[in-house]
Amino acid sequence: MSYVQKNLIPGETLVYLTGVHWSVLFWPFVLIVAAIGGGVYILLQNFIGKVELGTLLIAGACVFALYVVMKRNATEIAVTNRRVIIKTGMAARRSLEIMLPKVESIGVDEPTLGRLLGYGSVVIHGTGGTPEPFHRIAHPSLFRQRVQEQIDKAIAPA
Repeated sequence: MSYVQKNLIPGETLVYLTGVHWSVLFWPFVLIVAAIGGGVYILLQNFIGKVELGTLLIAGACVFALYVVMKRNATEIAVTNRRVIIKTGMAARRSLEIMLPKVESIGVDEPTLGRLLGYGSVVIHGTGGTPEPFHRIAHPSLFRQRVQEQIDKAIAPA
């Protein structure tokens, strides 16, 4: 169960959940492939005394792969019917929770490649607070749209 789902208050429902875009894994993936390739090459060449090095390269690449995937998945960005929740970090956790009426504005910055691949930066301005930027977020425009929809529902007469 995710952090957001564990921390919903009574009567609160999850409307939208996103996280960090997969593109943050590109360069680590290149490094992992190179390390595994180097380790396999060393093992196939059967260099005397180098088997340990090849095994170490492959094992290190696997551990690094697990780490970067876990780090990517450690960021949750959610919109509920009452608030915006953003949680980052694995061992050390940082969370930002802003009640919908306190959201002053949400800025979205999508570079050209980000528009093509579906990522960008989101800057949330809460009333009386400092802007909170979050980078490489998956589908930032959809996130902003969901926040705006929930704010409209909260202030619309019943």
